[in-house]
Amino acid sequence: MPGLSFLGLLRHPRLSRLFLLRWSGQAVDGLFQSALASFILFSPERQANALSAALAFAVVLLPYSIIGPFVGTVLDRVSRQRALLFANLLRAGDLLLVSILIFQGRNGVELTVAVLAAFGINRLILAGLSAGLPLLVDPHSLISANAMAVTGGSIWVVLGGGAGFGLRKIDETFLNANHADALLVLMAATGYFIVSLLALRLKRNEIGPLDHERSEASFGQGIKEMREGFNFLLKNKDAARGICATAIQRGGLTSLVLVALLLERNTFHPTNDPSSGLSGVAVALSIAGVGIMCGALVAPIGVDRYGRYQWIRFMMAGSSLSPLVLLLAVAPVTLYIAAFLTSFFGQSLKVTNDALVQARINDYYRGRVFAVYDVLVNAAIVTGAVLAALILPVSGESALVILLISAAFLLTFATLLRPSRFNSAGSTN
Repeated sequence: MPGLSFLGLLRHPRLSRLFLLRWSGQAVDGLFQSALASFILFSPERQANALSAALAFAVVLLPYSIIGPFVGTVLDRVSRQRALLFANLLRAGDLLLVSILIFQGRNGVELTVAVLAAFGINRLILAGLSAGLPLLVDPHSLISANAMAVTGGSIWVVLGGGAGFGLRKIDETFLNANHADALLVLMAATGYFIVSLLALRLKRNEIGPLDHERSEASFGQGIKEMREGFNFLLKNKDAARGICATAIQRGGLTSLVLVALLLERNTFHPTNDPSSGLSGVAVALSIAGVGIMCGALVAPIGVDRYGRYQWIRFMMAGSSLSPLVLLLAVAPVTLYIAAFLTSFFGQSLKVTNDALVQARINDYYRGRVFAVYDVLVNAAIVTGAVLAALILPVSGESALVILLISAAFLLTFATLLRPSRFNSAGSTN
């Protein structure tokens, strides 16, 4: 039995409510993250450097890696609808505090703790939305629904970030830099409050947990389930290799984001004109968003023609070539081309690999494996940011970083994904 089309999924009476809740929240995520980037990297009184940007990535992802293993057990004990409602309300309150701190220009421990709390709550929300999705759609449409939820979310984060940079440019005409950033965060807090109300469109137990899930959950299971996920991947080499390849691609992509931020902030525009740098970042984000959307749309066509394994190889090979565009000339146009190509190949690879993992892992271990997947990807993102930060100059111009990223992708394609190792079962799908 074929699954629903993308249009059919959008019109699904129950699933559409979950999509609206997820995507509106992620659009607000993009708005919030743009305000943070502006405050940390684009304030006139602070010159951006690679280490400060890498630290920002680490702060954003730390809650995902530490809290991730335990989130599932929480969501199996309480109504997920109620968890989404109160988590969004809590996040709105937390951002109100962040807004006050930024308004006062405070960027010390108190701001770091408040931001960590915001992203920790976000991890709970995204996990709750993912856990509830299979209860709203038939099994034949699950992979398409997952791909649509994740890709749509990525696009809305980018759009929210672009809107944030645009609003920031308007705000700074009548506010100083810190106050403009604080206003953006206040807008995000209001957005999260509205998103919390959207959770009321779901019934209390509509997205679980089911009775058998509730009875099995315990807070001590987090580490045990992570260990089970690792052990299962050791026995399922193809899924493990696909996850590692995706993590490496995401780590390299983060290094390129760092390059883009520094180029826009310190090279393409005067260092005393950070608003122009913000505009450049907004353009790059928009182009990357188009690449994400195109990569997701092309993936089903490529998989249908070449199979999942071969398509993943093609996308990793493409990823290894896309950063090299920046070696032709360090200019905005080459940065935008690299942003599109890297996002295109990266999203197509991830969507395809997600489907591969879902198809190869049985239901009992799927949550455990995806918890490991999250932690590995987040670790790779932080590693990519830190390694690039140790090499990159303040200008962001570094042929060495570009060559290292390309070499890492090429090595992954040639070793980890070579046919004799990847697709050991000989399947074409």
